[in-house]
Amino acid sequence: MKKIIIGFLLIIPVLYNNHSIASLYSETALTDSNSVVNSSVLFPDSLNKGVADSGIITKPRPFNETNQIIPATSKFHFNLIRILRGIAGMIVLILLACLFSSNIRAVSWKLVGIGLAIQLLLAICILWIPAVQVFFEFAGKLYIKVIDFTFAGTEFLFKSTETGIIEPPLINFVVTILPTIIFFSALMSVLFYFGIIQAVVYALAWALSKALKLSGAESLSVAGNIFVGQTESPLMIKEYLEKMNPSEIMLVMSGGMATLAGGVLAVYINILGGDDPVQRVIFAKHLLTASVMAAPGVVVISKILVPQTQNIDEGIHISKDQIGKNVLDAITNGTYQGLRLAVNVAAMLLVFLAFIAMVNFIFLKIGDWTSLNTAIERVTHGQYHELSLQFILGYIFAPVIWLTGICGEDITLVGRLLGEKIILTEFISYLSLADLKSAGSFAETKSVIVATYILCGFANFASIGIQIGGIGALAPGQRVLLSRFGLKALLAGTLASLLSATIIGMILG
Repeated sequence: MKKIIIGFLLIIPVLYNNHSIASLYSETALTDSNSVVNSSVLFPDSLNKGVADSGIITKPRPFNETNQIIPATSKFHFNLIRILRGIAGMIVLILLACLFSSNIRAVSWKLVGIGLAIQLLLAICILWIPAVQVFFEFAGKLYIKVIDFTFAGTEFLFKSTETGIIEPPLINFVVTILPTIIFFSALMSVLFYFGIIQAVVYALAWALSKALKLSGAESLSVAGNIFVGQTESPLMIKEYLEKMNPSEIMLVMSGGMATLAGGVLAVYINILGGDDPVQRVIFAKHLLTASVMAAPGVVVISKILVPQTQNIDEGIHISKDQIGKNVLDAITNGTYQGLRLAVNVAAMLLVFLAFIAMVNFIFLKIGDWTSLNTAIERVTHGQYHELSLQFILGYIFAPVIWLTGICGEDITLVGRLLGEKIILTEFISYLSLADLKSAGSFAETKSVIVATYILCGFANFASIGIQIGGIGALAPGQRVLLSRFGLKALLAGTLASLLSATIIGMILG
């Protein structure tokens, strides 16, 4: 069976615009010389040349509203080729999961079909059904309003005593982005204290459990991940973790990899939407949709990778542990946790961006010694002008990105973002996406929207260690299993996000 799957996967790249794999890459490279990337956000001009622009020319595409502004609505146009391409993409992603399955004969294809149908239905409803659109836009506006509330505290701490405003030199990532994490963490603690989060999670978990025949504990964990982080969500089921079977543990890990916590979701709304209130609402809607769609998607992928072969308990019981003795204690605890997360994010960005700069400097020198830099600039017609991590990642992931419905001109750019997410973190990849968007580097605005879904989730190598440490502390007896499933959970989270993106790319005009 696996030999058949491998054979099919090898044939798929040849379908790339009806050309061979070689012409696929050359088509992507032969783009307009204006289709270039401005990566100044990630690599300041003060860095050594070659490291500063990460191997990508920094001349921006001429300003054009169509590649700068994401449309609020998009009309559906039936396109058979696009739909067939999306179906092919879904098949390839499912086959990839089958290829790494621990027991492919035990896979419940009924569950797979129902899960994919739920994902497709969610996408259609959110994009095309007015009532559902209104709900998600309302939820997005709530996020935006909370982000605005954060500014009140930020302004008090950083405003000038003379002008009464935050001076332009202080408007940077630390001042504008990190406070959002701290406030959202405190807010989530308050909502958890009053039982609001538990009520919403319970409703979603009940729906998942009934539709996909999951155990109560694993459905709670997956639903909880839509609102809280990959280490906080298991707290709601901590008394069940030690007794969970391998398939359940796999889904708990995979769910954490595939979804975004509320706090960081707010940060990405801020990063992608900028100061434009309309754009912030649009990205809020798409980020919320991506996180919700990931829930049934990750169930599908996880249950293919490690099928359920044992009896399960469908009862749903949320832990009664309080996050604080009273509301003030809840705010204090949430603030402290948010501060730790904000400091961790800042330190992580500092270290990872420094490593990228170091790696690109080494690649630059190798490219100089071997004349690869000149060859790369010539072959890509100026899209990349030297050997870099971004160049390598872009071309490695280009074929799978093409299957999501992104145009040929943009597949290496989005491929680079996916690579950054997996090897580094989704934080860095979303920063890169915002940078590319603001520079007008994408040929189509659809590429930005689909990329938002591709990058959704915590599926990166750092998360493996976070989950082993976090979940392992709650269930020491499961540490061996957590270590064994680390890479599979990373694969599941990545494939689930790609599955959502492929569905969006298929139905988005």
